[in-house]
Amino acid sequence: MTAASQPLPLSLNVSTPLIGTVRVPGDKSISHRALMLGALAVGESVIEGLLEGEDVLATAAAMRAMGASAERTGDGLWRVNGVGVGGLLQPQTALDMGNSGTSTRLLMGLVASHAITATFTGDASLSKRPMGRVIDPLSLMGARFEASPGGRLPLTMAGLCPAVPLRYVLPVASAQVKSAVLLASLNAPGVTMVIEKTPTRDHSERMLTGFGAQVTVEDAPEGRIISIRGEAELKPQAIIVPGDPSSAAFPMVAALIVPGSDVLIENVGVNPTRAGLIQALRMMGASIELLNEREVGGEPVADLRVRASALSGIEVPPEIAPSMIDEYPILFVAAALAGGTTVARGLGELRVKESDRITVMAEGLRACGVRVEELEDGLVVHGTGGERRAGGATVASHLDHRIAMSFAVLGLAAHRPVIVDDARPIATSFPSFVPLMESLGAESR
Repeated sequence: MTAASQPLPLSLNVSTPLIGTVRVPGDKSISHRALMLGALAVGESVIEGLLEGEDVLATAAAMRAMGASAERTGDGLWRVNGVGVGGLLQPQTALDMGNSGTSTRLLMGLVASHAITATFTGDASLSKRPMGRVIDPLSLMGARFEASPGGRLPLTMAGLCPAVPLRYVLPVASAQVKSAVLLASLNAPGVTMVIEKTPTRDHSERMLTGFGAQVTVEDAPEGRIISIRGEAELKPQAIIVPGDPSSAAFPMVAALIVPGSDVLIENVGVNPTRAGLIQALRMMGASIELLNEREVGGEPVADLRVRASALSGIEVPPEIAPSMIDEYPILFVAAALAGGTTVARGLGELRVKESDRITVMAEGLRACGVRVEELEDGLVVHGTGGERRAGGATVASHLDHRIAMSFAVLGLAAHRPVIVDDARPIATSFPSFVPLMESLGAESR
């Protein structure tokens, strides 16, 4: 084992309030989609603020492997020269997706309507994650699959060109499944419809429209209907990626739970389909102000001023789960410092993320002195009313970046150090996490 493959423990602590102004990296969801749609446009798209984490870099490498160019230039911009819808080329080697489930599922959608065969591989964590919910609709569109047991990676798929248009009702709320079908439909004749009973993040619809695809969205009794006309011609775009609200969640909660803190997080995406954490924290009594609200590249953006707050436990409305599904681990940290009990249900999706985030958070919180009850689809967290937690535990990250950052933040409000056993996964989405927290006054070791 090389030094680079050795675990990298991390512990954060603080002796003063967190104070300062910071910017988080670009939104991961938007970064993935910008690279993919740029690769399907004819001409050069320019992307500003692209997240340069490992997950997004895996997407860029996959697009290069299938004939597009995607490079960072000296001015910090990314330039993508696309091959046109239907123009992706046969990759010569397997596409290594690392830890990125988003890359894998969305790229499966792209490949599904091209006459190419691609093999997808990933790390140990990604290889445990089921792909069946994407395989099912893409198979109906004509793609063929040879997957590992349980519909997992490694898997090989052969696309069909043109693909078969589809009317598909999402069995579970999933922006990744929705987006995979929409991306596959770009090279399918006629109209493909995706119906979601619960709205999920709508970055794909917004960006597809921006690139020139014919997309309509309507609310109907059966749910939200997204229709897209296939055999599209996408036009290159200039894209500005806002800050990732899922990354902003960590300094946000840190500021709330460290007494006296006052933090401004600039340029954060506040798309309503992603803003569930802000809603939930405000229900708990959090002081979070949205300043300088504006629209950038079709996405709502604001600066967030967050001040330390006395939080109270709540029953988190299950209907907001799709708009904050990635933020539940850090919400549980906030709940551990709140007064009373927080109950979160309807979170079965968390069991098939980079880790089983319900069980992993429950185990880690207990190790740090938090009383929790694990539910089949959620978690009950009993808070301290602002008193610091015991800490004094080493917590397993399970190769999950959000688990690692959540427990690092908990350490800021613990009597004894909370040590994350391996912080390397943080690089997948938030490479600057530790320096950013240090700039606010935290100390790392």
